[in-house]
Amino acid sequence: MSELPELNGWSIARHAGDRTPDKTQRLLNHASWDTFAAMGVVRRFAVAGLEEAARRGGRSRGLVIGAIDETGQEKAGEATAGVKRQYLGCAGRVANGINTVHLSYVRDKTGHALIGARQWIPREHLEDPVKSLLMSLPLDLAFRTKGQLAIDICAGAYADGIRFDFTCGDEVYGNCTQLREFFETCGQAYVLRVPSNFMLTLAAGTKLTCAEAVRALLKDKRRWEVRSAGKGSKGERWYAWAWLATASARHHLLVRRHLKTGDLAFHYCWVPDGQLVTKARLIRAAGLRWPVEEDFEFGKDCFGLDQCQARLYTAIARHAVLVMAALAICAVTTALLRDRTDTQAPPPVRADQPPPAEPGMIPLTIPEIKRLLAALTTRPLPRRLVIHWDAWTRRHQARSRWFHKRARLARDADIALVS
Repeated sequence: MSELPELNGWSIARHAGDRTPDKTQRLLNHASWDTFAAMGVVRRFAVAGLEEAARRGGRSRGLVIGAIDETGQEKAGEATAGVKRQYLGCAGRVANGINTVHLSYVRDKTGHALIGARQWIPREHLEDPVKSLLMSLPLDLAFRTKGQLAIDICAGAYADGIRFDFTCGDEVYGNCTQLREFFETCGQAYVLRVPSNFMLTLAAGTKLTCAEAVRALLKDKRRWEVRSAGKGSKGERWYAWAWLATASARHHLLVRRHLKTGDLAFHYCWVPDGQLVTKARLIRAAGLRWPVEEDFEFGKDCFGLDQCQARLYTAIARHAVLVMAALAICAVTTALLRDRTDTQAPPPVRADQPPPAEPGMIPLTIPEIKRLLAALTTRPLPRRLVIHWDAWTRRHQARSRWFHKRARLARDADIALVS
């Protein structure tokens, strides 16, 4: 939670006052601690803290959402566990990197935090014994799709007694039949995005894709209703919404249309018997998926989620756990202080209304809590330690450069023999 521009083993060790990064590297790579048990501790802390904040603020009746999504980190080379050329949302393109599936706990109008994570490992890494050994992949680690990893993460949350009103995710998860069946077996309502070619079974056994169903059944403008998907940073997020029944009384298709572009988004929904199902409730659930994106933004910008320089499977998971812990502390603190620190003037009610004499202040945010904690706890490094780290870093870089040049000489010799 420091204000370091780079958050890796070297910079954190220097900030902590160590003379080398050995301790921070050992914590990730070799120290004896149960990574996923520690993740469970973070999960229970975050959930309990946000529940307490909701209770204090009188928001206990707000929806509780489990938002599933993945985020990536670009990596160079082929030695990192799980690295592969794949689409990375953080890069917006196909790039060399790793992907990790996360679960975010979202409490409506209270707060949110990451509470579970599993790294996706390509099948070819698991089937190659040499790569598995070099990447320190556990011997019992089996190949899991992203949807199956979501099942593992949610099962861990359920084992801790955590329940959601709805789980939400994008097309990767909505398209996973096994994940949907898992949720239905557990009695877990869901609102999952699906692609336009997702097949629906309507009344009388008629089968249509989502896009075909909209064209055939939602031509009448009266079938659409403009509602907010919730507040964003710039105010309410307005869309046109419609829903369609299916052959199953518990399954529905919720369709969102952008008011300007007309772009459509499809949500396949399931609600168990005995649980309230209304269009307004499904719309609110669909609108509460976005906080997981904000968690990724905070995790990366504030706590170094995408700055992990570790290469081994366990070390990458441990880095994620430590980031989740830092984020959970700040998220719970922010939620508990929200009402006490929100002194904003009432919003305007007229377009020509003059500004207030005193605008007040917005409530404390996660980045601001992090900055305050860093400012109040950071001590300046002794001058001798600054000089020591400068020499250590340059010596390490000189050693690395020497070995790189020697490796290049060997490659050049091999090329000469071939030619």
